[in-house]
Amino acid sequence: MTIDFTNRLNTLQTHLKSQNIEVAMITTPANVFYYTGFQSDPHERFMALIIDNRKDEMMLFVPALDKDMAADASIVKNIVAISDEQDPYHILKENLNGQITRFGLEMKVVTMYQHNQLSKAFPEATYFDIQPFINGQRLKKSRNEIVHLQKAVDIIEKVMAEGIKKVKVGMTELELAAELEYLMKAFGAEGPSFSTIVLAGEKSALPHGVPGERTIQHGDFLLIDMGVKISEGYCSDTTRTFVIGEASEKQKEIYDIVLQSNQAGIKAVQSGVPLKTFDIAARKVIQDKGYGAYFNNRVGHGLGIELHEEPSIHENNEALAENGMLFTIEPGIYIPELGGVRIEDEVYINETGEIEILTKFPKELQILS
Repeated sequence: MTIDFTNRLNTLQTHLKSQNIEVAMITTPANVFYYTGFQSDPHERFMALIIDNRKDEMMLFVPALDKDMAADASIVKNIVAISDEQDPYHILKENLNGQITRFGLEMKVVTMYQHNQLSKAFPEATYFDIQPFINGQRLKKSRNEIVHLQKAVDIIEKVMAEGIKKVKVGMTELELAAELEYLMKAFGAEGPSFSTIVLAGEKSALPHGVPGERTIQHGDFLLIDMGVKISEGYCSDTTRTFVIGEASEKQKEIYDIVLQSNQAGIKAVQSGVPLKTFDIAARKVIQDKGYGAYFNNRVGHGLGIELHEEPSIHENNEALAENGMLFTIEPGIYIPELGGVRIEDEVYINETGEIEILTKFPKELQILS
């Protein structure tokens, strides 16, 4: 299903005009893609979507080596290519001739260097933060977006199903991570949406641990947290935890508590209530069982074009859940020297307020031999 980039861009432009923003500059690659359809990582090079309301014009500034790709993918057809030896802010000033007094920026991502260059080029300008409005637009996912997000989920669940068949006692975390990332591309993804997390035994108690030379052993917890990015620009993120060979009573207890917490968090999801409700419901299960000290992170986060987006699902977020929000529910218990369990699902509050679970991979404890 196609995405209506034109409608997104028109909505933003209407807002900017209502705020008397003369010129807006968007530089975050994810936001450039959100509005234009052009997906690229410029690395250290300059890339920006410019909305010039003084002339009712839009321009897309891209590195020269990306010009042809941008012309093909972007709905903004006025492409300004900047070669490596050119000063991008000089080129920007040339194209934005005339005085600018009200300039819109994504304040959280503008560096001091960029601010200094802009101040030199446009000394009369006062800067305004347009990021909250952009975040608000991206917060609610359309059905078209959910189709792409579901595709990313379906791929990673195929990877999980095939990947656990390759688990062997004696292989390293890194070896399994490599197998999983190979499968991602084999099943049609562009690649991982973040560095794949494979943690065995006591290392599974590290919520964001890094795979290494630790070998998988009989009796280990095995935590796998991974996702993919697909060519349509969207990503997935899911976690499952397994036990190798045979589970101890302690492992079964911890796993069952986390599963109950995951289910409680999902059951609490509904439109119109504070987002903190979902965290509190999941956290209460773990706290009531005496493991509250071992669950020290929020229960979930939004995702879409980027791995971490709004909303943030934590126990102090008073903002109300709304139709169109997509987020993870991922409680965990992490006990140093013993190991950890995390179970993560992707949850969508759809257009009519119904709850859809994008992830379908089984959550009952699986013993891998």
